[in-house]
Amino acid sequence: MSLILAISGPTAVGKTTICNRLMTEFGERLSRLITATTRTPRPNEKDGVDYFFLSESEFNIQLSQGAFLEHEVIHGNKYGILKQTILNAQLDGIDILLNIDVNGTASLRKFCQNNHELNGRLKTIFIKPPHINELRFRMNERASESEEQMSIRLANAEEEILRENEFDFILESGDRDSDYQKVKKIYLSIR
Repeated sequence: MSLILAISGPTAVGKTTICNRLMTEFGERLSRLITATTRTPRPNEKDGVDYFFLSESEFNIQLSQGAFLEHEVIHGNKYGILKQTILNAQLDGIDILLNIDVNGTASLRKFCQNNHELNGRLKTIFIKPPHINELRFRMNERASESEEQMSIRLANAEEEILRENEFDFILESGDRDSDYQKVKKIYLSIR
């Protein structure tokens, strides 16, 4: 039975780095589910690889056609999982990996519980920072957001951290390598 592994946590906690490493190590049995967003691509991000980067109007058309499993507005941008991507991914028997926000994980959990083929397959990991100031430091290093965007993201992070108990596994972030090793250990134990 294929597994759906959702990795969540506040901005700048290292979700993308962990997902990229999982894909490098387990790519033959793990497929990263690509979600859609109206956010502007960061340097080195590619459409159809990192996200489906949609304009506001493209996103709204897909939304009106009922194409999304879930969608959220996060930090002023729209994000969502296209139903067809998760249903197609289930057909090939490979585990599915998602880098997803807290609200998206809750919607995904409900969708999986209500879908006979997906029920029981979802496992969720929440990565939390040791302190909110660590996120500010990491965002400053990344240098991809304005001060205003960072403030919004940090306020959202505080709210997301309050929901950590909704997840199957919670790990406190340390350094990149130890975070990856912890997630890898969880993945192998539930696999």
